Amino acid sequence: MLRIRDTTLNAERLGEIMIIRNGNVFCDDGVFRKSDIEIQADKITAIGENLQCNSEDVIDADGSYVVPGLVDIHIHGAMGADFCDATPESIEKIAGYLLTCGVTSFLGTTMTMPKDTLSDICKTACSFINASKPEQATLRGVHLEGPFISYDKRGAQNADHITAPDFEMLSKLNDDCGGGVRLVVIAPEVDGGVEFIKKAKDICTVSLAHSTAGYDTSERAFSSGASHVTHLYNGMNSLSHREPGIIGAAYDSSAYVELITDGVHIHGSVVRATFKLYGDDKVCLISDGMRACGLADGEYDLGGQMVTVRGKSATISNGALAGSVTNIADCMRQAVEFGIPLESALKAATINPAKSVGIDTQVGSLAVGKRADILVLDKSLQLRNVINGGINERKT
Repeated sequence: MLRIRDTTLNAERLGEIMIIRNGNVFCDDGVFRKSDIEIQADKITAIGENLQCNSEDVIDADGSYVVPGLVDIHIHGAMGADFCDATPESIEKIAGYLLTCGVTSFLGTTMTMPKDTLSDICKTACSFINASKPEQATLRGVHLEGPFISYDKRGAQNADHITAPDFEMLSKLNDDCGGGVRLVVIAPEVDGGVEFIKKAKDICTVSLAHSTAGYDTSERAFSSGASHVTHLYNGMNSLSHREPGIIGAAYDSSAYVELITDGVHIHGSVVRATFKLYGDDKVCLISDGMRACGLADGEYDLGGQMVTVRGKSATISNGALAGSVTNIADCMRQAVEFGIPLESALKAATINPAKSVGIDTQVGSLAVGKRADILVLDKSLQLRNVINGGINERKT
């Protein structure tokens, strides 16, 4: 194999060298190859066979998969903490939990809440965005899942705080988190929805969800700048042969589509069909995890509403699903169990979500010059090592 080495990095900022040897490396063209990876400071500096290096910091990955750190662009909380708590402690708790699962980058996701509350959330998040912290996944930005949604498809969102599309509000929230809003959800059929999309697309990725929109309205939304669908199939009308709705319009528009493969939200047959319909370059696995992730069954809060957790299912009082209690690593493994090729499942949990929200120049794949967020997985896809910004955070 051709050796690839970065000769442009400033030597003054390079520290000790780490080498991952003999792994089945998931290369950025979506193919596994037997390779070594060289890491200096927080960057990947070389990928190739038999890299020569005198480093004593060597990970022998023989018989293991070497893959990018996972990227979860839709997660609300974990371990009793919620992003909407608007506290540094909650962000740190979520980020710490995610790293133990192999997630190295994530978007903190809000619920439909009052404007002032959303402002507090964004202000709290500001100092964390793109800040590399020991033993924590990196917060890459904010995902606003509300409040610009449809009452009829609100799901577990709080109806009291649903707001008409408001570009000035979005701009203010974006300013509050230092330009860190990466994704905003909109129901395009509500008054002003399409006009909002035309402006919002210049700030962040615009996603359709919690919506009753039909095909024609959805197509106008995508033509106006939307490029993403939040938790496909959930929070929208079903695909019909006469009215394909958001699901059909997303296919025709080559939009990115989120999929919760926790074994609860989507049947395995539909997961397989979705990958074939949209292609493995457009599916983004998400967790939609809430406060109860990593904890036992019980009663929990989500966006001001009580959620009952039993096994893998989290529901509000009317029976509607309220996010998940599964992390994206388990969703990736479940997708493979459903019959999705490992390569496709990995793309959907790494580079696809990174591309969909514009962070793929930094993370999402293993390439020279990118941040050294790397997982070593055994043959059963369990974690052996988590390298987070060049630091081996977990060793076995």
